[in-house]
Order: sequence, then structure tokens, then C-alpha cells
Amino acid sequence: MLRKFSTITSALQEELLSRGVNLNSIFADGKIYRFDAPDKRRGNLAGWYVCPTPEVAVFGFWHTGEQHLVTLAGGHDPIAAAHARKTDEKVKREREDVRRHEQGQTANQANTSWTSASAAAPDHPYLLKKGVQPHNLCQEGNTLLVPLYSNGRIVNLQRIYPDGTKRFMKWGMIKGAASMVGSLTGASHVYLTEGWATAATIHEASGCPVVAAMTANNLPVMACTLRRKLATHISIIIAADNDRQTCGNPGLTYGRQAAESIGANICWPRFPCEECACSDFNDLANCEKSRESAI
Repeated sequence: MLRKFSTITSALQEELLSRGVNLNSIFADGKIYRFDAPDKRRGNLAGWYVCPTPEVAVFGFWHTGEQHLVTLAGGHDPIAAAHARKTDEKVKREREDVRRHEQGQTANQANTSWTSASAAAPDHPYLLKKGVQPHNLCQEGNTLLVPLYSNGRIVNLQRIYPDGTKRFMKWGMIKGAASMVGSLTGASHVYLTEGWATAATIHEASGCPVVAAMTANNLPVMACTLRRKLATHISIIIAADNDRQTCGNPGLTYGRQAAESIGANICWPRFPCEECACSDFNDLANCEKSRESAI
């Protein structure tokens, strides 16, 4: 069989180009290298590749979890395919080791920042804009810190700046981690939301504990985690975002997946406005306040 490429680096380079990634240099030394994913902001370094042998390369994207094989011989060579599968398994283990190490380092940094931070000020611009209390947040300078927990330990922080810009700590755990507003003590049911401000709004309105998954695609993961850890008499209600102006409505799509995965009830906001950018229960609360004050 004729090979299309003479080197694995050229084969990988062409495959990455077809996905919008243009790398000037590719190193086939068995080490894992990072690059920017084309669908995220510059400097994200969410893509990775490794060339463990002269015949095989593996690449993927942290934020989507996808992973792809590249070989010199292509998929019709059974020997190359078998070798590629074995390499793929080895690379996956090595990648997970790197991921765990980086997440551990970020968790340590997050705990250090959290310990040295002060309680969040109620008059922080973001809290005033959202119309909620600070609850369990801390503040570092003019930046709010939202703690993400996994197994009882802070593993990441979401930083919220006065203008509303939000950033997670780089390399930190997100999927499988969450923040909470309120206490589980004596609770008969718990709400699961996407964002922290939505969680604060629902807690203030209901008095119930609310878990914030922080991202839409983390809702199904956290729904299963909560159901596994909570007592059976505690019901879980998914309070999904309604991203009606976003293609595919990710908030409602993942919310429904979360509800179906554990047989939970789901609710989502219906808005009195048609053209506004409202998408979650915090938006709904503020929209209704604005309409009432205008009357």
C-alpha cells in the first residue's frame, strides 16, 4: 500500500489544517504539546497533540473531550490500525495523568487564593447588576471568587470582574465540580442550575439549596452526581436556562438531558419580552422588576 505521507508530522499537520489549526512546527518526540482550539478565544491552549511513534500521532481538544488518530498508512492497514489503537490507549492514560496533575496544581492555587480572600461586598457591581446577595462568595481586590467544589474540596474558582467578565482558572476542573448557594441541612428538595447568579436568585426566592453546575454541559454530570450522593427522599429539580436566541438552545437541551438521566422534574423561564437577551431565571427576575418599575 502506498503511503500518502512520508512523515507523521506532515500527516498530522494536514489533518490539523483541515480543522482550522495551523501550526508552523510539529514535534514528534513523544511529548504532549498544546495549541489553541479554533473555536475558543486566543490563548486558550485547549488543543493537544502527541507523536508517540514515527508512524502514529494523536490529537484532541480538552474542552470537547474528542480524540483522533493519525497514521501514515491510513485505516485500511490492519497492522497500523492495531498499533494505533494500542498507542491511543497509552496516550489517553498519559494525557489523563497530565490532566490530573494540572488539576491538582490548580486546586492548590484555588485554595490559596480562597483562603487569603475577603468576604464579597454586597455592593460589588456584578451583584448589584444581578440583584442578588453575595452568599458564599469571596472577593480578591475588585474580583468576585465563585468556589467550585468536588468531593468537599475547592478545585477551581470562577473569577467575576466588575464588568461581568467571567474566567475559570486555567487547567482547573470544571466538569464534575459545582458551587452551592444555601445548605442541604433539612432540605426536602434541591435545585440544579447552570450559573451562580441564577442559583442565588432561586435560593433567595425559594429558600431551597441550589447547586450551580457553572456550564450547560456539566448539568447532566452534576445531576447524576447529586442523585448518587443525596438521600433518596431529597428530590432534584433542574432549573434550566432558556437560550432561545442561541442555536440549539444549549441551556434547555442539556437541562433536559440532566432531567432525563435521573428522572427529575425540569423548569425553565418563559419571558414576557420577545426581543431581549434574557435567558435564565436571574434575567427573568430582573426583567420583571424593570417592567414593574416602568408601570
